[in-house]
Amino acid sequence: MNYFRLCYHNAMKNPKYLDEAFKEVNKELLEMFRKKHKDYGKGNILDMGELGISFRISEKFNRIKHLLMSGKKPTNESIEESWIDIAVYAIIAVLLKRSWFKKLEMKEKTTSNR
Repeated sequence: MNYFRLCYHNAMKNPKYLDEAFKEVNKELLEMFRKKHKDYGKGNILDMGELGISFRISEKFNRIKHLLMSGKKPTNESIEESWIDIAVYAIIAVLLKRSWFKKLEMKEKTTSNR
């Protein structure tokens, strides 16, 4: 288990309700988005737009499908991390469609958007 997953599994509360669990996963999505945005900035998304996002989601989905159908254990990121990546890409696509991804900056400044 990598450091990212370990931190969340250790910090994660035991939700009593499904909507609380949903909120907890959304916190993980936001943290992953911040972490990746710090490394990538906006360029990789803005270069290819919605089509690029769909390719990235497709690659993640095909990886998950291959691992599940073959019964193989992942050697890099976990299947759960791939699902998180897909969810983050889906949210980025919505932000892009609403023009928010391009025009808004991160509240917490990162190296890539200074």
